[in-house]
Amino acid sequence: MAIDLSTVFTGLRFQNPFMLASAPPTESDSNIMRAFEAGWGGVVTKTIGLHPVINVKGPKTKFNRVTPETGRISMEKRAGATLHSSWNWELISDKTIDWWIPRLDRIKKAFPEKVLVASIMAGSGNDRELKHWQDLAMGCQDQGVDALELNLSCPHMDRPDMGSNIGKDQQLVSYVVQVVKEVARVPVWAKLIPSTTDIVIEARGAFNGGADAISATNTFPSLPPVDPDTLEFEMNVEGLVSYGGLGGPAIFPMALAKVTQMCQAFPDKSFSAIGGVSNFTQALNYFLVGAGTVQVCTAAMLDHAIGPNVIRDLLAGMRAFLERHAGRRWRSLEDFRGLLRNRIVPHSQIKRPDTKEYRGGYEVHEGYAEPQVVT
Repeated sequence: MAIDLSTVFTGLRFQNPFMLASAPPTESDSNIMRAFEAGWGGVVTKTIGLHPVINVKGPKTKFNRVTPETGRISMEKRAGATLHSSWNWELISDKTIDWWIPRLDRIKKAFPEKVLVASIMAGSGNDRELKHWQDLAMGCQDQGVDALELNLSCPHMDRPDMGSNIGKDQQLVSYVVQVVKEVARVPVWAKLIPSTTDIVIEARGAFNGGADAISATNTFPSLPPVDPDTLEFEMNVEGLVSYGGLGGPAIFPMALAKVTQMCQAFPDKSFSAIGGVSNFTQALNYFLVGAGTVQVCTAAMLDHAIGPNVIRDLLAGMRAFLERHAGRRWRSLEDFRGLLRNRIVPHSQIKRPDTKEYRGGYEVHEGYAEPQVVT
């Protein structure tokens, strides 16, 4: 049987399940069209809003690297260091909806077979703010975008009624989704923040409001490291810093846990997974717990801004994986999606050793010191 890399997600046909996430790589029409030319199945625009946005002075995104021999994590580029994570304190697009409108139309006309998702964000403090969500939704969908992703997750907004401050409130999440669904003619995805006590609660709010899918996770709130020589934060403006978002390889296991929790709680719902994907091995993890698409940011930023080599390797990796499992008659994502979802169980269900085999955890294993003999 022929291998098929395409998939259907929230009723939309993707040429492949790999997307660029809403981030600096998708901040312009030229970048988005380059991404489609490179082979990405879908792109989520940088978040579009109605409020004037002015980003911080100086760099908005940098990369943490770790020295294997010492374990030092620093933004300093140095020989032998490997990528640990990305760190940013960038706000949403500083370009207006009027700037985006004609460009969304141009992108869709140039790439009608690709999936273009508009990320949008507004406030929630009053009816006027909630109307902004609808204005953004209608303005974008009128230009032919295939879906809307509601940014309920930006971790460093100044206003208490925007971004992750909505995403941490189940009722607000539900209400904002409901408001957008009233006018939406395309699928609505809710993007959630990972830094909550139980992300399943917010996901339930999104689905109760009518969300067609959840995108998760956004970055984890964090601070840049301190330079031990200058005693300054490595990312600062005139000596001051604020909390930013951590992405990339460092968050992969944590994001995977968050996505898995939601996929288990809502096995019949749709999830677009985000967090630490740079090759098919990581994407496979998300697929095996139930995600239907994956989104990439950090790896793409470090690869010509839009990841031409990343998407090439993702496609090659998925094709090779399906070829290796041809004996199982797997030919597409749906043949193995969610395969391992039920292997994750409460800690109490993990088998304990028989009493006679148990020695209080003092067996010599990696990470434990040799038992000390007391005389």
